[in-house]
Amino acid sequence: MRDEALAGENVGGRAAGATRAAAARAPGRLGRDLRLVARLDLVEALRARWFAVYATVFGAIVVLLFVFGLTESQILGFLGLSRLLVTYIQICMAVLPIFVLITTVRSVVGDREAGVFEYLLSLPVSLGGWYWGRLLARFVLVFVPVLLAMAGAAGWAVLQDIPVPWDLFGAYTGLLASLAWCFLGVGMLISSLARSTDVAQGAAFSVWLVLVLFLDLILLGVLVQERVSSDIVVAVALANPLQVFRTAAMMLFDPGLVLLGPSAFVILDAFGKAGYLVWAMLYPATLGCVCAAAGYAVFRRGDLP
Repeated sequence: MRDEALAGENVGGRAAGATRAAAARAPGRLGRDLRLVARLDLVEALRARWFAVYATVFGAIVVLLFVFGLTESQILGFLGLSRLLVTYIQICMAVLPIFVLITTVRSVVGDREAGVFEYLLSLPVSLGGWYWGRLLARFVLVFVPVLLAMAGAAGWAVLQDIPVPWDLFGAYTGLLASLAWCFLGVGMLISSLARSTDVAQGAAFSVWLVLVLFLDLILLGVLVQERVSSDIVVAVALANPLQVFRTAAMMLFDPGLVLLGPSAFVILDAFGKAGYLVWAMLYPATLGCVCAAAGYAVFRRGDLP
């Protein structure tokens, strides 16, 4: 009996040790899974035509802005690369969100419809590694071309002795990264919830359209017709990541937000310039993390093959 008890203790000790060892290896395994999945997704995307078109679009935008001489114009006090960056950031606000949504919503539901979901989930990769690895790879794919286009413009400006506003360059980089991450999270949530690619793409377009309408049209109608308090309207507007991004971009070349009219006083009194720029970077990124986490919860609890 004593020998059996000792053997039982040894087995229990080995089982507990194995459990602790597995728990200790879990973070390392998750990191390995993230790298493997992200690398696979990057390689597949680099072979796809959509990535080549996407990268070419942003490169062509910068080239055209140089060709039209925006770096040599002086408008509202802009000199050097400032005018080009202002125009570029406005174009990115129109193109980046819808492109990110349309391409990201196919991540989960597209694999399910293509019939490769069972194969992917049978690989020795955790669900978390597969989900977050694809999200990180998508972020690299959508943000690097945008950043490289801006970096190319700055590099060419340095070679041509054109003044480069590095403070604006850094602020715009942070704003674009936050915006891209926000819509990546929204796209992954939609992809996890949808049951078909058509539904996912329709939902993505609807989300983008609603956010665009809330920029000016609907909020202005509420303010004029319903006579809602300006504080409430501004608060609702600042819940829209596109409006937050747009206002921050305006603030960088118009610190007084003259173009916004009286609502600028509400924003500046509540945040200040520096505080609002921090809000404009943190809020969309946080919203993207929340949506991505919600999508992961749906993905794990869903009817996986």
